[in-house]
Amino acid sequence: MELELEPLRLPSDNERPFVIAGPCSAETEEQVVNTAKQLASFGCHNFRAGIWKPRTKPGGFEGNGEKALPWMQTVKQETGMLVATEVATPEHVELALKYGIDILWVGARTSANPFAMQALADALKGVDVPVFVKNPVNPDLELWIGAMERINQAGVKRMAAVHRGFSSYDKKIYRNLPMWQIPIELKRRIPELPIICDPSHIGGRRELIAPLCQQAMDLGFEGLLVESHCDPDKAWSDAKQQVTPDVLDYILSLLVIRSEKVTTEGITTLRKQIDELDNQLMDLLSKRMRVCREIGQYKKEHNMTVLQTSRYNEILDKRGAQGALCGMAPEFVAKVFENIHEESVRQQIEIINQ
Repeated sequence: MELELEPLRLPSDNERPFVIAGPCSAETEEQVVNTAKQLASFGCHNFRAGIWKPRTKPGGFEGNGEKALPWMQTVKQETGMLVATEVATPEHVELALKYGIDILWVGARTSANPFAMQALADALKGVDVPVFVKNPVNPDLELWIGAMERINQAGVKRMAAVHRGFSSYDKKIYRNLPMWQIPIELKRRIPELPIICDPSHIGGRRELIAPLCQQAMDLGFEGLLVESHCDPDKAWSDAKQQVTPDVLDYILSLLVIRSEKVTTEGITTLRKQIDELDNQLMDLLSKRMRVCREIGQYKKEHNMTVLQTSRYNEILDKRGAQGALCGMAPEFVAKVFENIHEESVRQQIEIINQ
């Protein structure tokens, strides 16, 4: 189904990006109000703070709960900022609305659970409040869209998707792998849905926030959800990924915002070249698959298994090295040939089983 959406219209000094900033957790009233006032002094219009904090393991700081909601009211009164927080249960929704929270978001652990999403949707029926939905912890676009559909079917029309990266056992640079192709595909399928980047959770380290913000802008994201703390080194949760308000202001001042509406006449010729090259690629792939089917017939006649591991490893090694010489990332080349090999195997299995 298509989402029925209305414009968000969040306050911002610029068309792109709108920024929602604040600490990971609402720790004390002093910390919340101090951080908010600093952010407001730099022109931030939207304040975020975690009231309830779902932690991976018990024993960590899990938020102050309802006690912290009046602190958010103080922020609204003293700065004029809109305030946002995460909700994970119907009770959270009820309390957040009771205390006048302007924006709600749903976290990655919750969006991965259809039962939890339906419970939140039921709690939001008849409520006119913007709701942001973070991607599930696992890279599943359909699950992400399904979570947003549940909220939308409850009558919530002002929505946005939040890209916060995807969990991976093999952590490298990022806390959560960006896997940009997934939000890009989401944008292709639902172009009117605003997408917000959460560089704090993708990066996991404050030095990665600036390049991630820029990459999000280069991809046409509409907003940023950034963790900012008045004294991040002493934060009670996720200290390493939070920045001070002045550092955040500096990061935002360096962003290059490229237009989405510039005419494309200047690249029409280049795009025609791309189309022609794509046609050639498809023709070559078709010829390759024809040879693979002939190999499948040979394997059938000689009672050979379809999968020849040594040959597969040889292809990956050779093409990876070749790709590097051609200026392409070996990981990219490996993914391409893994998909080609998977289709080749599928076609050969069909032939053997005929």
